[in-house]
Amino acid sequence: MTTGSIRFRITILYSAVLFGIAALLVGVLYAGLQWKLNQEPLSDQVAIDRYFQAPDGTVYRMERLVISEARAFERTVNQNTLTQLRNFSFVALAVLFGLSLLVGWIISGRVLSPIGRITGVAKQIQATDLSRRIQLQGPKDELTELAATFDEMLDRIEEAFSSQRRFVADASHELRNPLAVIRTNLDVALAADGATEAELRNAAEVARRAAERMSTMVEDLLMLARLEARAEVRTDFALDVVIAEVGEEFRAVAADKGIELGAVPATEVAVNGDRDAIKRSLANLLENAVRLAPGGSRIEIDSGTAGGWAWVAVADQGPGIEERDLEHIFDRFYRADESRARADGGTGLGLAIVRRIVAAHRGAIRVASRPGVGTTFLVWLPASGNYGTDPPAGDPTLLAR
Repeated sequence: MTTGSIRFRITILYSAVLFGIAALLVGVLYAGLQWKLNQEPLSDQVAIDRYFQAPDGTVYRMERLVISEARAFERTVNQNTLTQLRNFSFVALAVLFGLSLLVGWIISGRVLSPIGRITGVAKQIQATDLSRRIQLQGPKDELTELAATFDEMLDRIEEAFSSQRRFVADASHELRNPLAVIRTNLDVALAADGATEAELRNAAEVARRAAERMSTMVEDLLMLARLEARAEVRTDFALDVVIAEVGEEFRAVAADKGIELGAVPATEVAVNGDRDAIKRSLANLLENAVRLAPGGSRIEIDSGTAGGWAWVAVADQGPGIEERDLEHIFDRFYRADESRARADGGTGLGLAIVRRIVAAHRGAIRVASRPGVGTTFLVWLPASGNYGTDPPAGDPTLLAR
């Protein structure tokens, strides 16, 4: 038994409180009994009458003799009684204190046993194995609630570690390919003594494209890290202005690919959030649309409000997404078509960034797609002053023109 343990402290506290209450009770009883005996002495009620019987049988009371010695006798009896009561009380208090220590130790041990289990599980948990859980059974009290909260925390930590491991593995895999392309082309260029200027230029061009792709991927990774770590600067801003800015930025890029970008609507709506982050999310959606849509097609941007929510829709006439891929497209580094995505320069992080930004603003993002027809992404964001309602269950396919 260690004196610094909480079990020891609880035992001492329990015993001290019980001993104090018992000592106070015994003291009050002792004082009350002593006061009562002093206030009502029985000797005042004791007297002896002397009688005389005449020859004719008549009895005459001669006088009343009060026995003064009765008071002293009573005082002695009372004092002995109080002394015995005090002695027995001291012995009883000593026994009570010892028993309270024993009972307090046993009870505190039973009460605190779940904490020992929690501590044991916490000691057994390692960063490489977060599968252990407390799973404390028993009545619904503070300790079972603590254990359940600890289990929930472990679930979140395990999910975070698993996500981190997947992220590191995926990032390593994605960065390995452009690095291999750069190294291979540089090795070929350096090994070829008689390489022409055109061959060297081609090798340098391939290495440059790989470096650009790797640079874009690193920027996206840094963006995700910033979104996870920073506190967004939230202000009220005009969403329609941000939509117009994003549309103008991509209009020339779309025209270079022969894609017509529809006129951006001027639906005035204000939202509260991080303006730069929202702009980045919309830019990612439009960038995906421009990158994947074929020449001669059209991209539409629409917006509006409904039930205290603002929505933005981006619809393209690209290759579309298979239904089996729809639930995975927001995962990091997921590509429905690996070869096409790599050829178009996609990093597999754009939609993951969009989902992270939208979720941080209590919004929702939905997608509808038909292979060979096109894809529509719909973003719901709470309008300024909306702090509690859920986004409407809108069908994004109805928003594309």
